[in-house]
Amino acid sequence: MKLLVINCGSSSVKYALYAMDAETVLASGLADRVGVDGDADAELKHVRADGAQALIAAPMPDHTSAIALILQALLDPEHGVLGAVTDIDAVGHRVVHGGTRYAGSVLITDEVTAVIEACFDLGPLHNPPNLAGIRACARVLPGTPQVAVFDTAFAQTLPPHAYHYAIPYELYERHAIRRYGFHGTSHRYVSGVASGLLARRGTPPEDQRIVTCHLGNGCSMAAVRGGRCLDTSMGLTPLEGLVMGTRSGDVDPALVWFIMERECLSTDQVDALLNKQSGVLGLSGVGSDLRDVLAAEAAGHERAKLALDVYCYRVRKYIGAYAAALGGLEAVVMTAGVGENSPVIRRRCVRGLEFLGLRLDEAANKAVVGPAEPQDIAQPDSAVRLYVIPTDEELTIARDTEEIVAGLRPGIL
Repeated sequence: MKLLVINCGSSSVKYALYAMDAETVLASGLADRVGVDGDADAELKHVRADGAQALIAAPMPDHTSAIALILQALLDPEHGVLGAVTDIDAVGHRVVHGGTRYAGSVLITDEVTAVIEACFDLGPLHNPPNLAGIRACARVLPGTPQVAVFDTAFAQTLPPHAYHYAIPYELYERHAIRRYGFHGTSHRYVSGVASGLLARRGTPPEDQRIVTCHLGNGCSMAAVRGGRCLDTSMGLTPLEGLVMGTRSGDVDPALVWFIMERECLSTDQVDALLNKQSGVLGLSGVGSDLRDVLAAEAAGHERAKLALDVYCYRVRKYIGAYAAALGGLEAVVMTAGVGENSPVIRRRCVRGLEFLGLRLDEAANKAVVGPAEPQDIAQPDSAVRLYVIPTDEELTIARDTEEIVAGLRPGIL
């Protein structure tokens, strides 16, 4: 079975074509600057599994034209990997928000697209382009089954005491205001890999308590027990929780109207301040890329050091909180761009957690940068394992799509 995985952003389409018999990527790429007004130089970068690349410049006024160009690249005699469009058996889509309706991935129907559209207010930056990608594929690949894989689905197992905010209950009933969580596909994938590693060490899946740390420009954590997500750091929106590249993470809610009053800001301006001008960028004044901030810290930049201290402290605090929520801990997982590639950040995030039984192997940690396979960087006698696991959200989407198309599970609450 050949499956096309699509991840549509507001001005981009990321894709990967999988051969599911061996779970291998045949080709992948990115269509960039989709729908940018007046831009005739939109580009598609297409990479084949053997390393052959093609860079195609063409107008892409909308997602339909971008996906048509992706199919053209996949069919190209020189760089393509398909003989015909009918070689694509199904399409799997990353969809950020599924509200409270879906606890798993689903075959896309008119009802499903209506739910995705109804969640526009909850996912205003992501759901509209996600739905645009679904509709574009329906036009360009008519009759091909499509599957929605929701970022929010993994956190639908949160108990009510974890997902409710202490606000008037009527607001939850009227507007579905609750903790949803994001990066769910990543947390599900890496916690599943960690579960297999722990099982081989003799810990049964039902007894496993795992904290997963998705650390990139966007950051979130999840507390997982027996394969079920019991808590997660992002909330109604991706703003809550950890310090991120440009997002503030947890703040006193009164800070919002305090800043609005003192700085004479509108709601849109304070929203931009907390989502796009805060986090590591706002604290350091250097930038949002931790590599730049680490370099500045090494050069003696005091605010860079402050930003990194706050970033790592927040991760460390959440690990402790989630160990309490889980009633113990068997493993901590680091993943995503920072978690997989920064030994310095990993070390600072777990420093002082020896009381939980987590003991870092310094040499093993330094040796792990961008691993192709999961790595254990805890000391051999550590009571808690510390894994670096490369996340693979696209493969998770492909696997779900294969299962759904085969009719193995409905995924509806």
